[in-house]
Amino acid sequence: MEDQRMSQSLAKRSWTLPSPVGSLDAYIGAVHRIPMLSVEDEQQLAREFRDQGNLDAAKALVVAHLRFVVHVARGYSGYGLPLGDLVQEGNIGLMKAVKRFDPDMGVRLVSFAVHWIRAEMHEYILRNWRIVKVATTKAQRKLFFNLRKSKKRLGWLNAEEVRTVAKDLGVPEATVLEMEARLSNYDVAFDAPGDADDDAPPSPAAYLEDHSADPYRAVAEADQEDRDLDSLRNAMTQLDARAQDIIRRRWLDDASKVTLQDLADEYGVSAERIRQIEASALKKMRASFAA
Repeated sequence: MEDQRMSQSLAKRSWTLPSPVGSLDAYIGAVHRIPMLSVEDEQQLAREFRDQGNLDAAKALVVAHLRFVVHVARGYSGYGLPLGDLVQEGNIGLMKAVKRFDPDMGVRLVSFAVHWIRAEMHEYILRNWRIVKVATTKAQRKLFFNLRKSKKRLGWLNAEEVRTVAKDLGVPEATVLEMEARLSNYDVAFDAPGDADDDAPPSPAAYLEDHSADPYRAVAEADQEDRDLDSLRNAMTQLDARAQDIIRRRWLDDASKVTLQDLADEYGVSAERIRQIEASALKKMRASFAA
């Protein structure tokens, strides 16, 4: 009865589901303010949804893991696709994962969901990335939409057809040949089986797959880094301007670390005095971290 009351209490929380439409920065900030679930809470909510079909419990599971979708989506930023679109596709994968998650499997939801999240993102990339890369210049975009209907037969264009298409569309013949080669390529299945031919190009799964052993730990570490930065900023605000400058230039700047004597010459005091200020500032910061 105690577990059931705990699960019902979690499921009935006032969860607000943010949307990546609009300000993406605001969305990311909102999902990172949503508290992560403990193992016990996650298990209770998952059982509530699996055994009783409680949609509030499912929503709670989804909302608590939206930050992880953002974390995964950032890993695909190099494809030139909008991060907000990748996040929305990943959220679909997260919802599918919640629907299929079995809390008795002995794994965290985030470890189970990562495959569903990435699968949706991969499908989106494969639907859109090739089109973007096929037509990049103005001439290529014109060819992309007109070349197929300009072709008189199946197969490769001959020299006369290349000249005719180039003249009709007002583009160089070399551009026609390049675009025809691109359009003649075909998409490879994401998880195509391996080929005995070692020269065959790998399927997308071979280079889109993430080999991270523990996705939950990756998210937890990213959150810990954010908290550490906040703690550092707060500790620095408790120092006076001179102490802040000394700590920043001695420990935080990317440039070469300045010496005590350099700072002593600048402030017109002894190197020992600079050392004392530095030691006192570090002591105050450590106390702030421990608070």
